[in-house]
Amino acid sequence: MKRLSGWDAVLLYSETPNVHMHTLKLAVIQLDDVPSQGDGPGFGVEQLREVIRSRLYKLDPFRYELIDIPFKFHHPMWRENSEVDLEYHVRSYRVDPPGERRQLDEAVGRIASTPLDRSRPLWEMYLIEGLANGRIAVLGKIHHALADGVASANLLARGMDPHDGTKEERDSYATDPAPSKGELVRTAFTDHLRQIARLPSVMRYTTQGVRRVRKSPHKMSPELTRPFTPPPSFMNHMVDATRRFATATLSLDDVKKTGKHLGVTINDMVLAISAGALRTLLLRYDGNADHPLLASVPISFDFSAERISGNYFTGVLVSLPVDLDDPLDRVRAAHDAAAAGKESNNLIGPELVSRWSAYFPPASAEALFRWLSNKDGQNKVMNIPISNVPGPRERARVGGALVTEIYSVGPLTTGSGLNITVWSYVDQLNISVLSDGKTLQDPHELTDAMVQAFIEIRLAAGLSKELTVVETAMEP
Repeated sequence: MKRLSGWDAVLLYSETPNVHMHTLKLAVIQLDDVPSQGDGPGFGVEQLREVIRSRLYKLDPFRYELIDIPFKFHHPMWRENSEVDLEYHVRSYRVDPPGERRQLDEAVGRIASTPLDRSRPLWEMYLIEGLANGRIAVLGKIHHALADGVASANLLARGMDPHDGTKEERDSYATDPAPSKGELVRTAFTDHLRQIARLPSVMRYTTQGVRRVRKSPHKMSPELTRPFTPPPSFMNHMVDATRRFATATLSLDDVKKTGKHLGVTINDMVLAISAGALRTLLLRYDGNADHPLLASVPISFDFSAERISGNYFTGVLVSLPVDLDDPLDRVRAAHDAAAAGKESNNLIGPELVSRWSAYFPPASAEALFRWLSNKDGQNKVMNIPISNVPGPRERARVGGALVTEIYSVGPLTTGSGLNITVWSYVDQLNISVLSDGKTLQDPHELTDAMVQAFIEIRLAAGLSKELTVVETAMEP
């Protein structure tokens, strides 16, 4: 048994019937080089279950079962080695014909529209069949309380075949007995005493951060000094329970070379591309784009390669220059805003929110998030979350089959009907967009606009508008 950290617990408490807190990891797989099984396909749902069964011993979060504390006396606990019913957790799904990118994206949206069952380990996996060109896809639906982006990437690597061809597998692990109510209350009381003992150090950490901010010669941008007044927009409202999903692929080398040409990072390029695309949609739906948006950009403070669970990140507020018409001005402004956001985050202390979240009272936090999710208004902290996560640098395999693409997206948050998540994979920069049912009827509007925004940046920089075709990726 182990206690959820305060940050993990907050991600659990913030889930409501219309705000689902699972993340999505989508791997597209080429079956051409996998031998067929009799008259059936080379890799089916039973084969996927066998792969997961043989690796459950090292996929620790897949064995975690949520245990609530009586009277909500403390944050819940994970029963670390529970029984896992793979018939329930690993399922098959068939896309509509003709089984191309759009049909896959629509299937992912439908699967994402239902929350996870908290009476079971908080994950599901889908083998998605019916794709064109001899492909299948595996979709992992994992609760954010289990893992952040870095942990998810490490967990994904453990679930895939070792690239050296060796296999270390076993099909069993020791399960833990369920705790008694008395044990839960006693451990909760002991943990509360530990939290009280840590409170002086948390207060010192906070005081030191405030002092650093006051002494800093750099002033925060006006947008970041008003985190409770992000501008209204078409994407900010009470979200509904429907989820729509869209993807697009850019050449990672194209993005790297463009960023190098302009003297900015890949992350700066992602923010500038997002700003250009959101400007297009703001002009289309709101009729104006006259004020920067506030983006929350997750930044991890634990990059351990062995970490496969837990949340060790902070959301850095970044001013998104949607108000600038010139593409190169947007790139420069995105670079400056990202630098200012990171500096402010480092000054105040990257673990500030995470440390204080340990003291959030469970019942009150759940009630607050329920109230906020049903409030007909926008998110009062930011407009949109935008993530950029470095994914695997080497091609992976599942059950011997080559993984050609990997996409990932985080959840929607209260009052924010869009999420943009970018994962790199070998030679690809893979864009994922999640929308609720009210914000965009077709989230490909945003992925198409992001590709176009990248082309506009290249043209303004004097580079070719012709993009490298990523042969391993699905057709646009």
